[in-house]
Amino acid sequence: MAVTTKTPPRDVRAWTVVLAGIGSLLCALDVVVVATALPTLQADLGANLSDLEWTINAYNLALACLILTGAALGDRFGRRRMFAAGIAVFTVASAAAALSDGVGQLIVARMVQGAGAAVVLPLTLTLIAEAFPAEKRGVAIGLWGGIGGLGVAAGPVLGGAVTEGLSWEWIFWINVPLGVVMIPLALLKLRESRGPRPQLDLTGQVLVATGLLGLTWAPARAPVVGWGSAEVLGALVCGVALLAAFLRWEGRTRYPMLPLRYFRNRGFSAANGAVFLQFVSLLGSLFLISQLFQLGLGNSPLDAGLRILVWTATPLFVAPIAGALGDRYGNRPFMIAGMALQAVGLGLLAALTEPGVGYGTLVVPLIVAGVGISMVFPTAANAVTSAVPAADAGVAAAVNNALRELGAVFGVAIAALVFARNGSYASPSSFVDGAVPGLWVTAAVAAAGAGVALFVPRKRRDPGAPETDRTVREAVGA
Repeated sequence: MAVTTKTPPRDVRAWTVVLAGIGSLLCALDVVVVATALPTLQADLGANLSDLEWTINAYNLALACLILTGAALGDRFGRRRMFAAGIAVFTVASAAAALSDGVGQLIVARMVQGAGAAVVLPLTLTLIAEAFPAEKRGVAIGLWGGIGGLGVAAGPVLGGAVTEGLSWEWIFWINVPLGVVMIPLALLKLRESRGPRPQLDLTGQVLVATGLLGLTWAPARAPVVGWGSAEVLGALVCGVALLAAFLRWEGRTRYPMLPLRYFRNRGFSAANGAVFLQFVSLLGSLFLISQLFQLGLGNSPLDAGLRILVWTATPLFVAPIAGALGDRYGNRPFMIAGMALQAVGLGLLAALTEPGVGYGTLVVPLIVAGVGISMVFPTAANAVTSAVPAADAGVAAAVNNALRELGAVFGVAIAALVFARNGSYASPSSFVDGAVPGLWVTAAVAAAGAGVALFVPRKRRDPGAPETDRTVREAVGA
């Protein structure tokens, strides 16, 4: 069954935004909430720097490797059904993480969480793209970004409060009641739809999953064994070779999971490139900032979460506005300005951070970076999903999210590498010595993302792009 072309009733669209937003919230929350608890995990579980990275990277690695497969499963077996199934896997894995009594068990549970999120996250955008006509999609995606932004905003505060007031296990237990409530609501309130391909591209799924595994394994292991090690170089070479084989296969198979013609669309390619660089910068800076306020500046977990809130809460307010304005004026100016503000904010943070610096000095850079990040979230997602026919919105969302998670893994690895070469956990001043160069690197990556965003077409369709905009309008009945 292909994507339904008739616009669903208003109540179905409202439930779609709410449930898709909460699904995105859960997936985002479990990155940020763990980041705030890293110092506690280090003390309680005897974790070293590599272990701390893997509590984040295990989740991101599974998510990045399986996200295209998650979208394909939704297209084949039903997006509503697979969305509910993904929430179920995520919920069970959250309980397993809370019950872990060692860092190894925690990392395994985090990988299963990532597998569940790999089904949920791409389908959140697909469900919205299927429920809303193209001219109203930016507003819906902005609301989706705002709800998802609540996970980013609440994560540091919630993680700090739970870690300080209860124990780190409760940062995972909080997912369980949300998941239990969401599963029946998704099955009852969402409209079922499927993608246009009648069968799964099993060969393509194996090639892309193993290829992404190689590309994510390399940066995850590099801080431990070195970027020049045989393990890292071998993983990079294998990852590139497998992805090349995947692209070759996709050009030949009858029902490709990723139609290669979309990469000829400048909007699709440039928006995805900018998103990759944004998440390299975002997760790298989050890894450093969440620890900086505790280990470098002496705040408790809760106090650190409250101080970071001015950075992480901005998507709640800015993303819906940016999404609506993107519908009116085009996505490009907001992507360029957002990436530039992210770079400026992180650069100012790096320039002003020093041992004993007061919180008031760091507030403005955090707000500037947060506003920039929030402007890019909805407009990049809208640019990507609008660049393809509505029937393939799931594929576009999966590519976008895969690059986000791949960028997240590289971001944490790069930040950890720069930190380890310049500082240590030995004292607050030595932590600051390592964090500042890392923040400068994340600012530079965001600036590069602004350069890539320049290639996103203006509001009018790029004359050199495929006729996908018209196809989108026809597919949604606009």
